[in-house]
Amino acid sequence: MSDRAALLKGIRAWLVFFVVCLVLSGATAFPLVHELRWTEELLRSLSVGEYLPALVEWIERVRAGLDEADARYPFLLYGTDWLAFAHLVIAVSFYGPYRDPVRNIWVIEFGMIACAGIIPLALICGPIRDIPFWWTVIDMSFGVFGVIPLYVVRRRIKRLEALTGGWDRKTVIPAASTPSP
Repeated sequence: MSDRAALLKGIRAWLVFFVVCLVLSGATAFPLVHELRWTEELLRSLSVGEYLPALVEWIERVRAGLDEADARYPFLLYGTDWLAFAHLVIAVSFYGPYRDPVRNIWVIEFGMIACAGIIPLALICGPIRDIPFWWTVIDMSFGVFGVIPLYVVRRRIKRLEALTGGWDRKTVIPAASTPSP
C-alpha cells in the first residue's frame, strides 16, 4: 500500500470514529427522559450513591426536572431534539473531508474550533444554569476528547497534502477570462 493510500485510509478511519461518536452523542439527546430514569435505576442497583453521592443526587435532580418538564411543559424538550438534530447535521458535514480530505480540511479545522468553543460555553453557561462544576468539567471533556481525533486527522491531511502537492484552486475556481485588447 502506498503512503498516500495508507494516509487516506487512516484519515477515513479516524473520521468514521469521530462521526460515530458525534452521532451517538446526538442520538442520546432524543430519549433523555427515559435515559435518565434508566441511569438512575442503574446507579441505585449498583449502589453508586454510597461512593458518589453527589453524582446520584445530580442525576435524581435532572431526572425530576425532566419528568416535570415532560409532564407539564413537553415543548421544552423540543430544544433537546434540536440539539440531537444539530449533532446529526454536523456529522454529515464530515463527509466532505472523508471524500476529499485535502480540499475539505477546513471542515476539520471548523470542528476543532467548535471543540475549543465548548470550554468557554461550559464555563460561562454552567454557573448561569446552576450546573455543578464537576459536571461542567465533564461537559468540557467532550471538547478536549473531541479535538484529539480531529487533530490527528488534520496532521495526516497535512502529510497527505505534502505528498500529493495539495490541490489546485484554479481547477476548482477558474479565473475569469479577460478579453485581450
